[in-house]
Amino acid sequence: MDSLAALSLIALAPIAVVGFLLVGLRWPAKYAMPIGFAVVVGIAAFVWGVEPVVIAASSIEGLILAVGLLYIVFGALLLLGTLANSGALATIRATFTDISADRRVQAVIIGWLFGSFIEGASGFGTPAAVVAPLLLALGFPALAAVVVGLVIQSTPVTFGAVGTPVLVGVTDGLAGSAAVEARASILGLPMPDYIARIALDAALIHAIIGTLMPLFLACLLTGFFGADDKPRLARFADGLRIWKFALFAAFAMTVPYLAVAALLGPEFPSLIGGLVGLGIVVTAARRGLFLPRQPWDFAPRHTWQPSWMGTVAPDTDVTDRTMHPARAWAPYLLVAVLLVLTRTIDPLTDFLTGLSLDFDAILGTGIDESLQPFYLPGFIFILASLSAYALHRMNRAQIAASWKIAGKQIAGTAVALLFALPLVRVFINSDVNSSGYESMPLVLAEGAASAVGDAWPVFAPWIGALGAFVAGSNTVSNLMFSLFQFSTAEQIGVAPEAVVAGQAVGGAAGNMITVHNVVAASATVGLLGREGETIRKTIIPMVYYCLFAGALAFVFTNGLGLNLGTILLALVLAAVGGVIYRLQSSRTAKAG
Repeated sequence: MDSLAALSLIALAPIAVVGFLLVGLRWPAKYAMPIGFAVVVGIAAFVWGVEPVVIAASSIEGLILAVGLLYIVFGALLLLGTLANSGALATIRATFTDISADRRVQAVIIGWLFGSFIEGASGFGTPAAVVAPLLLALGFPALAAVVVGLVIQSTPVTFGAVGTPVLVGVTDGLAGSAAVEARASILGLPMPDYIARIALDAALIHAIIGTLMPLFLACLLTGFFGADDKPRLARFADGLRIWKFALFAAFAMTVPYLAVAALLGPEFPSLIGGLVGLGIVVTAARRGLFLPRQPWDFAPRHTWQPSWMGTVAPDTDVTDRTMHPARAWAPYLLVAVLLVLTRTIDPLTDFLTGLSLDFDAILGTGIDESLQPFYLPGFIFILASLSAYALHRMNRAQIAASWKIAGKQIAGTAVALLFALPLVRVFINSDVNSSGYESMPLVLAEGAASAVGDAWPVFAPWIGALGAFVAGSNTVSNLMFSLFQFSTAEQIGVAPEAVVAGQAVGGAAGNMITVHNVVAASATVGLLGREGETIRKTIIPMVYYCLFAGALAFVFTNGLGLNLGTILLALVLAAVGGVIYRLQSSRTAKAG
């Protein structure tokens, strides 16, 4: 088959099937992912000519990755169950209520700021696994907790896990290319500095777009989870009442985030930005600065829609015992400290990553994979849980109950992930074939590039998001597509740095809807089976992010003027302004 368009459509089929089943028909992921896996295997075998042994090896690779992800989710569930049974969650809930009873404020502080810090330290979906159960413990509906945890998987992600998506994804994605080295030489930059230049472009795009993310988060929270006695527009308008605090929280994170990217490079923007922002905003909130006059809360629990509710209810499991806030928070603080230490102290990092289970040349192919059980965040979650047993003086019954909760929840997660990750690896490894075709992701990207030509910078973030949606990782998306993005930019005669930066930004935005992140976050609050409902909500900020990033990437490469990027930028800003005006008008009319 020689038609690039036809091949692109065929390569799109597994993604389209999964998307239709999850979002269109609202099937649970445990049913949608096996069908998607069957589709990708059929296409790999009969169109791409991938040998059965390569398909089997790719599937095994995916299973190994799934085990690692399940390990992380189990650790998060165990920590949640431990704190619920020790009584710590009651105290943690009280500490946030003392800052503000406003649920919008709590979502911004925990999701946007604490989540950014955890992303900077760990990455790989960990923030949602920490944020969602913590919000559930504060009394958020399970679905609202997951949506908050996923929406913040955007601005900090490119610099998550101490810069891994850039330092590994972009660096290794561009490695070995003479064209890349020539471009760096023209700019007078050694390769590490050239990568830092791309990272700074990405940080600038993120900082601009991310300024509205806390406000976006507040509006989604009130709009989708507000009381039914208000019209829908009026519910979304309730999120606007927090605009001063939301913008303050945004700048408290993005200003140090951008400064660190410019001064220190790609390792610490999210980690330091989240930490500095958390300190500034919590201090200001305790003094009542920028807080709305009227706090907003969810309607009484008995009025909540059944679709909002999960099967984990930590509120009903806490003891009557009060606990000092320092003791209650100690396990979460231990998680944060250990994540930072294990990711920033090189000898410790090398030691822990060296303790790995290696699977070389799976089934005699060139496919390798490994598990690092003592480096993955799951091990740190388990250590934090064990520390809580002594610190919170838990008895045997409480400890047993925490393991029972975690074990019960992880069983429901396994089916979806044990098919999702093999699907991803067959899709990516399809370049090992007898047909001579590139891998399915690259064929998709080449088809898109040939269709849009000089307008490519506008579409670059969407390819990044597609890669993250499929692979579940900004890092893997950058590995797959960075060189393709660079080459396409050179072919159309624009500076490739901003285009590759657009790829990295889009790859971050795609984390909001990637299936395994959604499944993992849902598992921590007992919301399995409703992944499509979650994606229907998180795809809204993802679209905003990619549209805005595409406009900025085009402007960065072509300048302001009467061109596609400037027009799209104006349309995005006008659309945002129009939505805010309409919501404000709705609120004013109701008040009148």
